Formats: sequence, C-alpha cells, structure tokens
Amino acid sequence: MSTHQASFVRASMIEASPAPALEAGIVRWLRKNLFATPKDSVLTIISLLILAWLVPPAIQWLFVDAAWTGGGRGVCATLSQGGSQPEGWSGACWAFVNAKLGQFVFGRYPLEGQWRPALVGILFVLFLVPMLIPKIPYKGLNAVLLLAVLPIIATTLLPGGWLGLPYVETALWGGLMVTLVLSFVGIAVSLPLGILLALGRRSDMPVIKMLCTVFIEMVRGVPLITVLFMASVMLPLFLPQGVTFDKFLRALIGVSFFASAYMAEVVRGGLQAIPKGQYEGADSLGLSYWQKMNLIILPQALKLVIPGIVNTFIGLFKDTSLVSIIGMFDLLGIVRLNFSDANWASAVTPLTGLIFAGFIFWLFCFGMSRYSGFMERLLDKSHR
Repeated sequence: MSTHQASFVRASMIEASPAPALEAGIVRWLRKNLFATPKDSVLTIISLLILAWLVPPAIQWLFVDAAWTGGGRGVCATLSQGGSQPEGWSGACWAFVNAKLGQFVFGRYPLEGQWRPALVGILFVLFLVPMLIPKIPYKGLNAVLLLAVLPIIATTLLPGGWLGLPYVETALWGGLMVTLVLSFVGIAVSLPLGILLALGRRSDMPVIKMLCTVFIEMVRGVPLITVLFMASVMLPLFLPQGVTFDKFLRALIGVSFFASAYMAEVVRGGLQAIPKGQYEGADSLGLSYWQKMNLIILPQALKLVIPGIVNTFIGLFKDTSLVSIIGMFDLLGIVRLNFSDANWASAVTPLTGLIFAGFIFWLFCFGMSRYSGFMERLLDKSHR
C-alpha cells in the first residue's frame, strides 16, 4: 500500500484585502494626529470646545450680520447712533472696506494715475511666479527681468516725471503699494548684502572683519524706529548744503540696512554649521576663496538656514508698518488714517479695518512660510 502526498498550487494571486476600517482614511488620521494618547484626546476635546465657543459668534459677526454695501456710516450704525441698523446690532462694516479699498491699495496716489502702480504690480507677479516654480526654465533670464528690468520700470512709472508722465511725489504714496515696495526692496537688498557682511565678519583680514562687525552690532543694537528716525531726520544734517534725498528713499535705505544686519547673523550661523572638512576639501582641490564659497560652502549654508532667512523676511514685511513714524502710510497706516473720516465713523469701523489689514498681512506671511517649507523639502537630500 503506497501513500501519496497531495499538494496544491494556486493559479492566481490572492487579491489584496482592504485595510481595517480603523487603519485607513480619515479614521486613521484622527487616531494618529488627534487621539493617539489619552492626553492628546483631552487636549483635542478642549480645543474643539473652545472653537465651538469662539467660531460661531465670529462667523456671525464677520459675515452673517455684516454690512456689505452702503454709502456712509449709516449702514454701520444703529438707530440710536444715527444709522439704519436695529438696536443691539453689531457686525463687520465691510462697506467701509469696499469704499476705501482704492486708498488701502494705492494710498493717496492720484486716481487717474493708479494704472501705473497697478501695471507694476502685474509685472511683479508675472516675473516672480516663474522664479518660484522650480520646473520653469530660464531662471537666469527671469532673474534679470525681476531684479534688473522691473526696478527700472517701477522707477519710471511710480514717481513719473518721465516720458510725459505727471510727477507723483512719494508723500502721496501709501497703502499696500508702500508695504510691498519697502518689503521687496528690503528683501532684494538684505540677502546679498547680508551674505557679504557674514563673509566679512568671518574674514581673516582684521580691517574687513572689524568694519563688518561694527556695522552689524551697531544696527542690531538699536530698534528699527531709531534707524528710520536717523535716516529721515538726522541723515540730512550730515549732507552738504542743498543736497537731500527723498524721504521714501531714506526709508528704503534704513529698512534695507536694518534687515541686512539681521540677515548677516542668520547666514553666519549657517556658515558655522558647515563641517570643517568641507572647507579643507575645497582647499585641497585648489579652489579660490570665491569659488569655494560659491560652489561648496554657501549652497549648503543657505539651505540650512532657510527658516531663519524666511523668518527675517516675514519680520521685515511686518516691520514696514513702522514707517508711519516718519510720515509714510503703509497698509496699516492708511487704514488707521481713514478711521478719522467722519463719513464712516462708527463703533465697528476701526475693528473691521484692523481685521482687514491683519488678514492681508497674514496672507502674505503665511504664503512666505508655506513656500519656505516647500523649498526645505525640495532641497533636503540628506535622507534620500
């Protein structure tokens, strides 16, 4: 009697089974991020209760009960206050923002000439967006358009006085236009100047090192308000008789120098984080100082300090509001200036204007923050 062992081989693979319900989709995300531990669960529940307490009234005030259209303070005031709203009404006065939107963007720039800053803004977006998208080619040409051609166009169009364009003095500039011009020029100047100052502070030449150190420490040791005040009020006292600079140009110089000093310390931190072997390896290849910095050291150092660089940019963007100390009106300054308009004086107008200005600042700062995170992930090659 013989024994036969039977064997079976499948003709096809078993189809993959779906993941358990608790390990897939939104349920898995909730378990991992909000309810991973008992402490996380308690904090999540407390946060949800706080949001449930704050968000509905905020939405009610900002959107549901808000006054969206109208031609004066009456749409944003109750009957007892001389308006048309019922007693006990309270809501955002977006009609005020709609009526003053032109001033919020262009300041007191003449209405018939507002196409000039609008055109500069459109060109700025058209030149900037391709620079921010890594896959778009011709970055060199695009950088020339953004950093060389656009400033020439802006210098021609914004003040005027050229090519038959009426001259518009910078005292009439204001709003978001001033904020963007100050921040863009400050960012474009502070990064290369900060790199040079950081390299100078680490230089082996005593004179260069001393000059860079003195500049950095002196500028970082005083508030930006003091720098702006010195640039606006004190600088003309040291100039020859009859020689003067435009107030807006002085503000640009003060903001750029201030941001450059902080940027220098950020870059210096990145330079110090590079291992000594990188410097020695570059020297062993016979590279010159600038070849070593441009090809090996600076690319690594700048990648390491992207968060610090963007943090300086965000701080600079917000600090443009301090130009009000020298009589310039950025976005926040022009919004506050319009609070004194008797045609829109109401209890809710100031809060609405400040919320609008805060949202615009948050929008730009959040965008810079998200893009810096994108660049960090794109340049992070260490774990691939």
